[in-house]
Amino acid sequence: MVGRFDLGTHPSGRFARSAGAMLVAAALTLTLPAHAAPAGRPGTVVSSGPLVREYWIPDAAAAHLVTYRSTGPGGRPALSTGAVFIPPGQAPPGGWPVVSWGHGAIGLADECAPTATGVLGGGYLTRWLTQGYAVVATDYVGLGTPGIHPYLDGRSQAYSLVDMVRAARAVDPSLSRKWVALGQSQGGQAAMVAASLATSYAPELDYRGAVGLGVPSNIENLAPLGGPGFPELPLTGTTVFISYLLAGLRATRPDIGVDGYLSPLGREVLDRAESLCYPEAAEAFAGISIGELLSRQLDDQVILSALREMLEIPTRGYDRPFFIGQGMLDEVVPAPLTLKLAADLTGNGERFTFRPYPAGHLGTMRLSLPDATDFVREAFRAP
Repeated sequence: MVGRFDLGTHPSGRFARSAGAMLVAAALTLTLPAHAAPAGRPGTVVSSGPLVREYWIPDAAAAHLVTYRSTGPGGRPALSTGAVFIPPGQAPPGGWPVVSWGHGAIGLADECAPTATGVLGGGYLTRWLTQGYAVVATDYVGLGTPGIHPYLDGRSQAYSLVDMVRAARAVDPSLSRKWVALGQSQGGQAAMVAASLATSYAPELDYRGAVGLGVPSNIENLAPLGGPGFPELPLTGTTVFISYLLAGLRATRPDIGVDGYLSPLGREVLDRAESLCYPEAAEAFAGISIGELLSRQLDDQVILSALREMLEIPTRGYDRPFFIGQGMLDEVVPAPLTLKLAADLTGNGERFTFRPYPAGHLGTMRLSLPDATDFVREAFRAP
């Protein structure tokens, strides 16, 4: 079976990313700003320095690379890295309003982290920067920091998103207390979970709302169907995403014994998933179905409870409005799952805006930008 993975190694690409990671490490200075948070608290800056110039998003006036403390799976302390981008010009009274960006799935390995590859949102984030928002972009815990990245662990990703704002304000005092969460795909889940806890988790900040695009939801409700006979789906990347999810769960919850649910091929896939970024993994795992990963049904209450804790997006309890954008042609996050999320939120009386778009997964980012821009502008204007 090992031969099925040979196409995913790409030594030249891995060397380039490793070289990029070394450049980032060389640029990082271990200096603590005088106004950093007390040692040990979430949002505390551990190190900061200039981001490699080639990794700046277009039109940024300054960019910082930050390592900071956050909260990982199970509420345990963890480290995350991220980048801070400052708009051109003079900050308005009260400071630059902040957009905290959550990126989509890129992999589990440290070398996949956006601050290690320089793939930091490019033109899309520039559109926010040029509107006068500081953009802060977390890598999430475990990407560029110790441990396996817990992919789709909603709470830890949300904490990374919130604590990135805390850390960014410690590094650059021109940033406002006012902020919104913005994310796509995996980052859409992070933004939604952050929206449910931001005010209570970081009351010293002024959280204003969230935008979630292509939000993966209701996966926990499909988990009991997982097993050796699980059918192939007409979707993109599902085997990669499920392998990332199970690899993260295996690392953070060793008590569950995830390997006991896997076939020999499944264990091999998960081992490889820990070191392959998404493009490599997509090629390496092509032709392997979710069912081939599993040796038994995922219908045990222990693993189902753990998956629900990781994946579930709250459907009540939000204290600020939020925006959900969904591509009706999305082959990564199918629209019916998001429609159920919207229906559950509506049934619970939550204040939110839902917009469907005639687009696929990434195309939704472009088509939703005018609506998301209006939503964020109003969120910052609200009293």
